[in-house]
Amino acid sequence: MTLWQLLRAGGFTMYILLSCSILSVAIILERAIYYRKRSKVKKTDFMAQVKEAVEKSHINKAIEICNQTDTPFSRVVLSGLSLHGHNEVVVSNAMEREVTVETTKLERLTSIVGTIGSTAVYIGLFGTVLGIIRAFHDISKSGSGGISVVINGIAEALVCTAAGLCVAVPAVIAYNYFVKRVDGFISDMELSASELMDFLKVKQK
Repeated sequence: MTLWQLLRAGGFTMYILLSCSILSVAIILERAIYYRKRSKVKKTDFMAQVKEAVEKSHINKAIEICNQTDTPFSRVVLSGLSLHGHNEVVVSNAMEREVTVETTKLERLTSIVGTIGSTAVYIGLFGTVLGIIRAFHDISKSGSGGISVVINGIAEALVCTAAGLCVAVPAVIAYNYFVKRVDGFISDMELSASELMDFLKVKQK
């Protein structure tokens, strides 16, 4: 069967699933590129450069390093360095707020993929049920039919279930991957904030 024949066999639910699939793929690609761009610099290398600058009292250089690094943990460190000289609690609170802001950016749109992954199967089943109802209704109207007619109708209806699974499985896998990546970014941000506080404490001594 061609794609057009599959869409016609599945009814309007196939168009819903097709829309969900396009949306899911678009978000998956956008998030994958977003995470990749912000994973080019290792946290250990970045923090080593910041530590060296802080130990030499070159706070402006450390801030410049942060500005040149496009990662969530660099912006957390930047928020702390920008308040250098202030109370320890003030610096810590600023970095905590930045962690929250960056986490929100990292989680952007991922819930849509999770929702598609959890509902696409049910949308497919709904289409299948409607298809089976339509098949039996057509048989009752015509007053004739047999096992072959019933099987053909059910076979066409099951296209929706297959399509729902095809949409749901990649979306669930992608969502779980996103959750793992976001958790990794959060860990890096929290560790970077903690390390910076240690650097500043040592410097003050």
